Amino acid sequence: MLLSLYSPFVSIGHFHCHNHQNHISPPSTTKLASPPYLYRRKKERRSVITLFSVSMEICGVDSEGKEFDSVQDMWREEIGEEGDETRKTQWYRDGVSYWEGVEASVDGVLGGYGHVNDADIIGSEVFLKTLMQERLVNGGANQHLVALDCGSGNGRITKNLLIRYFNEVDLLEPVEQFLDAARENLASAGSETHKATNFFCIPLQEFTPAAGRYDVIWVQWCIGHLTDDDFVSFFNRAKGCLKPGGFFVVKENNAKKGFVLDKEDHSITRSDPYFKQLFRGCGLHLYRTKDQKGLPQELFAVKMYALTVDTPPKIHRTRSKTHSNRPQMIK
Repeated sequence: MLLSLYSPFVSIGHFHCHNHQNHISPPSTTKLASPPYLYRRKKERRSVITLFSVSMEICGVDSEGKEFDSVQDMWREEIGEEGDETRKTQWYRDGVSYWEGVEASVDGVLGGYGHVNDADIIGSEVFLKTLMQERLVNGGANQHLVALDCGSGNGRITKNLLIRYFNEVDLLEPVEQFLDAARENLASAGSETHKATNFFCIPLQEFTPAAGRYDVIWVQWCIGHLTDDDFVSFFNRAKGCLKPGGFFVVKENNAKKGFVLDKEDHSITRSDPYFKQLFRGCGLHLYRTKDQKGLPQELFAVKMYALTVDTPPKIHRTRSKTHSNRPQMIK
């Protein structure tokens, strides 16, 4: 998947939600992300207003400093009322146009921050290895493992990480120039048993993967280009593509509070509570999270989420006999 840092810096200052007394300070940071997808699918639509009917507290700001009392207000302004396909299509088209003007090199797609590549890969690899040990039989040993790289861009994540752990990696990328670069970058990577298999230059919403094909679906720095209803639609559709024990990894920028809308590339940086609410709306279970370390301070915080279709087992801890008879504080 393609990683990229949004420029210019988002410097907005303080803003407040009119339905709150507290002030929120969005980070004065650059954003990591991938090229946006084109989403035109009309099925499996879910109203943003319905999804957030109990979450009016989600408020935010855009890169021009405009404040929004609710996420619903922001989406109405950006894509119109529910069912306005013309404005929604334009939202995605404008986002793709932005990325079509970006060089398909690592430094280009990272917005001039190519030096964060190593830290990003190291953080992702530690997270992935833990998940594979916990979720896959024998850590995936002696199994034919397949991954889907969503928003694959120029193939950086596949080449540096996924192809080393999976026998097959499918790349899904709607920006043709990035996918062409990925083919070239991966031509000599891997081996007969670890290789990039399919290169899909298809908008994610139009993509229908084979049921039960993937052990891992990796989604990094691209989901910020999706509207909330398309976010939910994507994961609902993709759940059926996972093998038993399979999981999603979502690695994304996190706003400190609410959301920050980027007017230039048409993307949204969501806060951790915002993400978690969307995951619940998808019927996914949060299995594990981890903060990415080692990135420049001027960037947004980055968090990794492991998501499963099945409910994670509860861990039952028993108190030792030494402590069992001690007085307990009533909470």
